[in-house]
Amino acid sequence: MTLPQEFKERMERFLGEEYEEFLESWNRETAQALRVNELKITLEDFLKLSPFELCQVPWTKAGFYYGKEERPGKHPYHEAGLYYIQEPSAMAVGTLADAKPGERILDLCAAPGGKTTHLAVSMKGEGLLVSNEIHPTRARILSSNVERMGITNCIVTNEKTESLAERFKEFFDRIVVDAPCSGEGMFRKEEQAALQWSPENISMCARRQEEILKEAAGMLRPGGTLIYSTCTFAPEENEGSISAFLDSYPEFSLKKVSANKLFSKGRPEWIGARPETADTFRLWPHRLNGEGHFVAVLQKEGEMASRESSWKMQTVERSIWKLYKDFKKEFLHRELEGIPVLFGDQLYLLPEAFPLKGIKILRPGLHLGTVKKNRFEPAHALALALKPQDVSCRCSLDVEEAKEYLRGGVFERLGEKGWQLMLVDGYSIGWGKQAGGMVKNHYPKGLRKN
Repeated sequence: MTLPQEFKERMERFLGEEYEEFLESWNRETAQALRVNELKITLEDFLKLSPFELCQVPWTKAGFYYGKEERPGKHPYHEAGLYYIQEPSAMAVGTLADAKPGERILDLCAAPGGKTTHLAVSMKGEGLLVSNEIHPTRARILSSNVERMGITNCIVTNEKTESLAERFKEFFDRIVVDAPCSGEGMFRKEEQAALQWSPENISMCARRQEEILKEAAGMLRPGGTLIYSTCTFAPEENEGSISAFLDSYPEFSLKKVSANKLFSKGRPEWIGARPETADTFRLWPHRLNGEGHFVAVLQKEGEMASRESSWKMQTVERSIWKLYKDFKKEFLHRELEGIPVLFGDQLYLLPEAFPLKGIKILRPGLHLGTVKKNRFEPAHALALALKPQDVSCRCSLDVEEAKEYLRGGVFERLGEKGWQLMLVDGYSIGWGKQAGGMVKNHYPKGLRKN
């Protein structure tokens, strides 16, 4: 590919004798990888089941490279949410974030969902995960991926950072800022980013990052952790942004965390940044099998006090909740935890009390289903959050049958009348409904494959 001349001159000045090796890396094919969704399947079971040729991503235990001839995005296991296709270097963010069950976590620039889904696995369904994306179209993609991966404790918002900062002062235990950047590290994958490159764009991105970090700082509780990442090599947006942030917010410091030996240290000398920014991480395409990335892990001083929520939730009418409870009694064996809320005729379970008014929310927790006159119809999201043992009735499909199901096919099956959890090789993929010796297809029409 053709790289901007001024970009090459900058990188040669920064890298010195490493530059030729760096330049040569642009001629290599990009690495392709997936990350196993341990909310739905164990690594051991996935490796037994997987039809793909896989090789471990060294810095993420659930991450695996796959061959260029493989097409995991086309396989029914993808629609069942057994894995998320993600650029391997980007997996470093979720690994270094080190999320814990029970925390309140904000993914501030979340689309399309790689970091969010990684954080959710680490949280094991416990706590509150708020995933925000300012661009509406990208926010819908994020919401769809949260659904596909069977995540039950995530609220998806579509807000400006400053709007969230006004509402959530010192609220979150952990915040991930995968900041908008000049994208130098992704030139090999996204040639358009190279065409748009300029020193002026780097400066503009650095200013935008400064604003985002300022808002994030106010939303983090004392003792909390802030993870900052970019996919650029530009020191102005990496060590420079972190150095400026530390100058403005002395209550923050860089955490010394262990990382994979393939990760390189930060380079404060490239921009005259604070010396401690050497305790950040750079991922170089000539040193590992992945694209360019930068990650910093920061700690806010203080100790975490006990958490309280001042928000009160309006309860769902008893008659509406009874419709779901009647469905649950007949078809479900699992008690799902959360606060029931109604959005129009859509019933959701909030992970915890949360202000719903005045915030653009795409997905307020787990979508249970639609409340219709005198009946309840379960949502696709609910199916993807369930396991075979959670339901009374299920319909097992092999891979070829699952492909037909994803196209909208129906199946001849004898069984009890009513809802069936559709399974591909034992993993939920959607709903069907048994009637007259047939299982009718309830896979969402907008998701069906040609």
